[in-house]
Amino acid sequence: MRTIVTMPGDGIGKVVTPEAVRLLDAAGFKANYEHGDIGWEFWCKEGNALPQRTIDLLKEHKIGLFGAITSKPKDAADKELDPSLQGKGYSYFSPIVAMRQLFNLDICTRPCISFKGNPLNFIRKKIDGTFEEPMVNTVIFRQNTEGLYAGVEWTNPPKVVRDALETNPKMKAFAHVPSEEMAISTRIVTKKASERIIRAAFEYAKQFGYKNVTICEKPNVLRETSGMMFKIGKQIAKEYPEIALWDTNIDAQMMWLTKNPEDYGVIVAENMFGDIISDGFAGLIGGLGFACSANIGEEVAVFEPTHGSAPKYEKLNPSIVNPIAMFMSACMMLEHIGENEIAARIKKAISAVIEEGKVRTYDMMKLRGGADVFEKGACTTQQMTDAVIAKL
Repeated sequence: MRTIVTMPGDGIGKVVTPEAVRLLDAAGFKANYEHGDIGWEFWCKEGNALPQRTIDLLKEHKIGLFGAITSKPKDAADKELDPSLQGKGYSYFSPIVAMRQLFNLDICTRPCISFKGNPLNFIRKKIDGTFEEPMVNTVIFRQNTEGLYAGVEWTNPPKVVRDALETNPKMKAFAHVPSEEMAISTRIVTKKASERIIRAAFEYAKQFGYKNVTICEKPNVLRETSGMMFKIGKQIAKEYPEIALWDTNIDAQMMWLTKNPEDYGVIVAENMFGDIISDGFAGLIGGLGFACSANIGEEVAVFEPTHGSAPKYEKLNPSIVNPIAMFMSACMMLEHIGENEIAARIKKAISAVIEEGKVRTYDMMKLRGGADVFEKGACTTQQMTDAVIAKL
């Protein structure tokens, strides 16, 4: 029997993860679940948000189902560290980013697909004053381990770094800025990782019948890094003549989101731009309550909703949060391990509940989150799970 490492993490991750397991059980998925410690609690107590014991579980079992984490800026993180650990060189680093780098989970897949009947779906005004609802079916491939998220950065860069940077003529503009007044982040893009993510995007498009792959970057300004990705994209596209290669600039793409989102099939981008564009498309299908993702490496894969930990909602009893993003992430996990029939049944049940419209979480009713949402007709997190299970 397969073992899944469940890592609820922080905030609402602790709410939606057990609901996903309950749904998987009801759908007939047979697995053992091993709890993995991760998140803010372990940073505060141990100085490590991703303890070695959790890393060992992932090494052993290869599949993780992850909830959410709380991250805070450096000064706030240092302040909340246990006093016995302060001043001893501990530095907070996002555990999901750490997992991506440690296990080389370089391919992040984020489907943004409309559910029929979702009241949060994007609508567009027509010239005659009526409205239309374009159905979005876009999948973002985000390079997960490089770019701006690689973590190669300095505040007050050491002389050797400063000297190296000043070999670039563009640094002349900063020649009179003291190093102690300077913070630097690097954007690293490599050929091998770019080839892997772009090829994965084309293979996905081929498998599922998408007509185009768009490289969403900024090569007119980021000439070296974005330029490398687009050059590699053009080379790989020659192997897939039936699939059109498009390219867009990230800023223009965000404008086109609400102009013609139905035109885009598969989009591939570097880490930061992929993060931005996937959240943008998620807004067209109902927001982060519907946004799922997969982080896939050659051996290990971790599946997660893209929403944050929303700690203000964790302790609401009963819970109000929308678990569908976590349910869809669990479906991505099932598909990854070959349990396609169970995944299809769950997705069909979710679609039926949404289209029927009798059970809706507060976000689906466009309500402000709070304990009073039930008086206005919103369901609890658990009631949404019950409704999906009933449709199975």
